[in-house]
Amino acid sequence: MTEKVKIVTLGCEKNLVDSEIMSGLIDQRGYRLVEDREEATVIIVNTCGFIDAAKEESVNTILDLADLKETGKLKALIVSGCLTQRYKQALMEEMPEIDGIVGTGDFYNINQIVDEALKGKKPVQVGNPVFNYEEVLPRKVSTAKYTTYVKIAEGCDNNCTFCSIPIMRGNFRSRSIESIIAEVELMASQGVKEISLIAQDSTNYGTDLYGEYKLAELMNRVTEVEGIEWVRLHYAYPGFFTDELIEMIATNPKICKYIDMPLQHSEDAVLKRMRRPGRNRDIRELVAKIRSRIPNVSLRTSLIVGFPGETEEDFERLCDFVREIKFDRLGVFTYSKEEDTPASRLPDQVEEEVKEWRANTLMEIQREVSNQNAGKFVGQVLDVLVERYDGRSDVFIGRSQYDAPEIDGEVYVTNCPVGIGEIAKVRITHAYEYDMSGEGVL
Repeated sequence: MTEKVKIVTLGCEKNLVDSEIMSGLIDQRGYRLVEDREEATVIIVNTCGFIDAAKEESVNTILDLADLKETGKLKALIVSGCLTQRYKQALMEEMPEIDGIVGTGDFYNINQIVDEALKGKKPVQVGNPVFNYEEVLPRKVSTAKYTTYVKIAEGCDNNCTFCSIPIMRGNFRSRSIESIIAEVELMASQGVKEISLIAQDSTNYGTDLYGEYKLAELMNRVTEVEGIEWVRLHYAYPGFFTDELIEMIATNPKICKYIDMPLQHSEDAVLKRMRRPGRNRDIRELVAKIRSRIPNVSLRTSLIVGFPGETEEDFERLCDFVREIKFDRLGVFTYSKEEDTPASRLPDQVEEEVKEWRANTLMEIQREVSNQNAGKFVGQVLDVLVERYDGRSDVFIGRSQYDAPEIDGEVYVTNCPVGIGEIAKVRITHAYEYDMSGEGVL
């Protein structure tokens, strides 16, 4: 009997890419991939272990799926990803429900793990997280066929004091330009129009492999692939944002005027304890330079509140910073005390209730900012990638280049001149806190 395999992905887009490669390998092996977990004889949980909430979600998901050994057809439950890389021994000792474990540097051996788990061997493959694929591995894209993520590097060398990524993903390792372009060409041949470039630290791309910053050159090469219409940049580390990169985003029409640049905080004392690049003045100068060179650029950032030693004054200044800079998109995280990270040993840890209050307060400020920003595109004609049709409202729904898949706003389109997966010209007539609406332009 052909085994039926279900992959459950938790965490970030980088995990999603790993899951899609595992799906391709499993399909190549001859196993059948299924969506219904009740039908699965093998389930692989690709976990996240970045912060406490993610770890809790991963553990709860494993336990929930383990029940299918009694109520469903499940024979083998395999766990992969960041949680296994960090806690392999504890998982195997404390969760007998798990039948096999594979780490972040070994997931390309997933077929071997599945085979051994089905034989009752309880395989564990968790080595040093040094894998960085250069060949184009088989990959079954799980997102809509017109958009996908491409991982350009793995690991991180920045050693921010709050971050456990180097523990789980290893040192920074760029893929070659040739490897990335080959994957993009393959994705384009399958109908992909939008490529989102991802890494733990995308702006550092190329320094280890070529001895210089190569992200601008890489993005330009990606736009030259036939069929690719949009190229989007995620996880841009502010310390390595070059003038060449700004110029490339400003002048290349296929590069989305969208920058996802996690800043984490605004105040010098907190940034220093976080071991982040630059200081408040540097951040302001960089944002001003980007906005002056790239009109209408959409800036997304993420901030951490409740970092050890963050005072009320630090937080009030952070609030003022958000009001002043007026980011287009903003995510707020409460500090998570991660074992084996330098920040976990810092004094003046902030109470959980205080962290939550600060996060909620900051998001309320951002809502006011978003409402203020909402109207800037009204009256303009924007390119909109049409993603689905809502029959109840008789509108098509898509995204402009200023909104990333799943995490940002949408555009509701009437009189849409194109089909799903195509790019339409849309005149924006209304704007809301995060979303817009408009009419298709023929």
